[in-house]
Amino acid sequence: MRLSINVAQTILSNLTLSPQQHPLILQDMARLDDVIRNRLASNVVLIRTIADYIISAGGKRLRPMVLMLCARALQAPVEQATNMAAVVEFIHTATLLHDDVVDESNLRRGRQTANAVFGNAASVLVGDFLYSRAFQIMVEADSMRVMQIMADATNTIAEGEVLQLLNMHDPEVTVDRYMQVIEFKTAKLFEAAAQLAAVLAKADSATELALANFGRKLGSAFQLIDDVLDYEGDVALTGKNVGDDLREGKVTLPLIHVATVGSETQRLLVREAIRNGGSDQFAAIMQAIKDTEALQATRIAAFKQANDARAALSVLEDSEAKQLLLYLCDSSVKRDH
Repeated sequence: MRLSINVAQTILSNLTLSPQQHPLILQDMARLDDVIRNRLASNVVLIRTIADYIISAGGKRLRPMVLMLCARALQAPVEQATNMAAVVEFIHTATLLHDDVVDESNLRRGRQTANAVFGNAASVLVGDFLYSRAFQIMVEADSMRVMQIMADATNTIAEGEVLQLLNMHDPEVTVDRYMQVIEFKTAKLFEAAAQLAAVLAKADSATELALANFGRKLGSAFQLIDDVLDYEGDVALTGKNVGDDLREGKVTLPLIHVATVGSETQRLLVREAIRNGGSDQFAAIMQAIKDTEALQATRIAAFKQANDARAALSVLEDSEAKQLLLYLCDSSVKRDH
């Protein structure tokens, strides 16, 4: 049944700050938190301590939110959807633990990273625990299709991590190479989350494909805005230090834009900064980013991905859940953290 204008406006009026504030999402996230707490149980104290430390840090929970909203839109079984949402969150958390070790990061979500507190070895091993716990939960679904999607997703994410490592400190990285990293490393788990909802609902192949495309585009848009916020975000809101990507040698779209359209001096400056980390020239690089409108260009790329994500949702019937998914497309590119 098609939503009336008044009903749609009422739904959107509940989203004054973020989608996470909506009562429907709060209900789903509370149920998810219960599953996460139960599934983190371990007789090994250090595992519980580190896992609790990471999970309690909060975060947007956007990936499990996508899964649960897509499941609601397709009327998939709630319990199965909640369990799969926990799987997605565990895999995401495991990648964060490993990422922070690889990147030697010391700040995430406004506080010290787990590796800074507990050490690299413990962080990597607990990340492995979360991966294996996620697959234990997946087995309970008794679905080879679910296993296939998540096995493929975790493998692709690992490939994305390696591709990003190969791109580090490389000023020759192109837009295509960078977008491949985004699709593998970040967007793939969004894609899998949305696709799993279709599988749980026993939707047809066209719907499954459309939702997978929705997740991939939404994840790409989300990451591109993260690239913007790395250069203009407020550490109090983002929980990350401004300029971390450059200091770590990561080549992201704002830098690629400067290296492509900037003056010869700007191009040389950015290329040298990519090779060496660029902390000493950060002010000059920020000026080059401003002069070439690199952040605006990156936002435009993000909005295009978000619009593609919105279009993919046309496969769904109108519902409260669909309206929230559409709102996610907008909020993911209009956020400040």
